[in-house]
Amino acid sequence: MNRQQLFSIGFFAVLALLLYQIGLMFLPFLFPVLWAVILAHLAFPAYVKLAAWLRGRETMAAATLTIGVMALVVVPLILVGVLLVREASSAEQAIRHWVAAGGVQQVSDYLARMPGATGLLQELTGRAVMKQVNLEQFVLSSAKTLSEFLVNELSALVRNVFLLMADFLVMIFTLFFLFRDGRRWLDSLYDLLPLEASHKEKIFVRLDRTIRAVVKGLLLTAVVQGLLAGAAYALLGVPFPVVLTALTMLLAPLPFGGTALVWGPAAVYLFLVGPAGKGLVLLAWGAGVVSMVDQILKPLFIGQGAQINVLLLTFSVLGGLALYGIIGLFLGPVLIGLFLTAIQIYREEYHAPENGK
Repeated sequence: MNRQQLFSIGFFAVLALLLYQIGLMFLPFLFPVLWAVILAHLAFPAYVKLAAWLRGRETMAAATLTIGVMALVVVPLILVGVLLVREASSAEQAIRHWVAAGGVQQVSDYLARMPGATGLLQELTGRAVMKQVNLEQFVLSSAKTLSEFLVNELSALVRNVFLLMADFLVMIFTLFFLFRDGRRWLDSLYDLLPLEASHKEKIFVRLDRTIRAVVKGLLLTAVVQGLLAGAAYALLGVPFPVVLTALTMLLAPLPFGGTALVWGPAAVYLFLVGPAGKGLVLLAWGAGVVSMVDQILKPLFIGQGAQINVLLLTFSVLGGLALYGIIGLFLGPVLIGLFLTAIQIYREEYHAPENGK
């Protein structure tokens, strides 16, 4: 081993140590920065147009668009969160009044009015109520748990307001510089990668395509499903439509259950306390329209845009959610997309069949 090789080993060892320490130092800011990267990537075409309209004033364009993103994304989320917690507390009180008025004991009577209700179903339900299966306690505890969860989450945010504001400021601060300097940083990273130009192009093209497809697929699908379901909740007289609409949007990205976890119980509620026709309408609307939107838009945006198999897409969403939280809904498919690109490069460069064999 000559002197040059020893120097190279020492240099890369020091570089690896520095990267490790810098990674530990920047780890607390990882998720705010990732959210900023996602927002900047989606809004960057608007930044380019705004900078051109402002005659190349990049700093002004970046500041203007950062404020615009705050107004369009952050402020509505805060307002919805406040409404969600307020209506959740009201929902718990309404459920308590319903139980106190004997609503649970009358479940079997409600079932008798349902279309196609059988004597066996009524008998089993009556036995469950008469045998004191603690159904009232279950309903009350479930309502209390949901309400306390939402209120405690808001309280936790208030208690940790410093950390919340710090993460928010990190995201906004990073977003501004990503708008203004992101293109130059990306060009520098592109040049530093020790890969062939064709490989780097494939990776960056796949990364861009996957991020856009995943974000559009998940967010647009969730918003559309939530609005469609929310309109039905309001028109059919389901209590607390804001809470249910927010929950519908929140659960929409889940591959299993999804929006049915919200509009299904709401339809059962209408069957029990209102005209059965309303329950049938919500059931048909949820299964035939709200859930079908998921089957149409997600494959359209994610499957075709990101070119990811439905099975891999499902596991990547679930695994990303379990590992990284909400942002894992986006990171999971992105990581799968990059992995598939690496497999494609390996197949083309190292696994290609030899000529004549």
